Amino acid sequence: MDAPPEESTASSLRWFGWTDKGKVRPNNEDSFLALRFNAQEANRLGKLGDAPLAPTDFAFAVCDGMGGAKAGEFASRIAVEKITTLLPHSFKQAARGLSSGASDVLAELFSQIHRALAYVGNSYEECRGMETTLTLCWFTPTWMYFGHIGDSRLYYLPAAGGLKQLSNDDTYVGWLFRNGQLNEREARTHPRRNVLQKSLGGSNQFVEPQVGAVAYEPGDRFLLCSDGLTDGLYNSALDDLIRTPGPFPSTNPAQRLVSESIANSGRDNTTALLIEVL
Repeated sequence: MDAPPEESTASSLRWFGWTDKGKVRPNNEDSFLALRFNAQEANRLGKLGDAPLAPTDFAFAVCDGMGGAKAGEFASRIAVEKITTLLPHSFKQAARGLSSGASDVLAELFSQIHRALAYVGNSYEECRGMETTLTLCWFTPTWMYFGHIGDSRLYYLPAAGGLKQLSNDDTYVGWLFRNGQLNEREARTHPRRNVLQKSLGGSNQFVEPQVGAVAYEPGDRFLLCSDGLTDGLYNSALDDLIRTPGPFPSTNPAQRLVSESIANSGRDNTTALLIEVL
């Protein structure tokens, strides 16, 4: 990991969130979170907003739940609630710039969510086998730390241009794509593209989330999304839709992404959470 900039010129964040159950699913098993927190408290934020980066930290997350009946819906909600209670305890470490501790904090966060889901799944028959993906961004004054497990995604769109997927899809198809054995079109249409190798909850004994960090600058954007969004939009379309202004100045770009994806597919719950660095 590169050394952080001595002084960040970024002053605030702006975020946009939207979720939809799509055309086929009877309920929405996706959840998303925008959170502002410090050592004493955590405040859930709305789906639209902007706020200064200091003196609090921010977290944004997308979860895609799985399980019979409404177990998947419960799983994603439990994950979101756990984030709101566990992250404030780590604020002092982040404020002191203990970057080596951020990975440990995220690994412990994922582990505690996993244990909570496994406990509920084993305690209630209707929740047996409940699982969720989790992709999370944690913004401190100079770094964006991230943790990930499953096939929800985190994209980085630098101000200078381009789009990079930071998260690795925890699927065999994702592995084939990363190793150049499938192109994007082949990966999107592969019959096993949605078969997860890792998730939180279920019968998995241990969890090993992917963790990383990005030193951000003004003009950078980050997109978190469930796999329903990328089922309907190629990466190039994501880049174009995010960087091209909508038809009206007040348009929520996350809602625009979700609407475009559902128009093209809509087979799954679809969620987008876009964060802009100002």
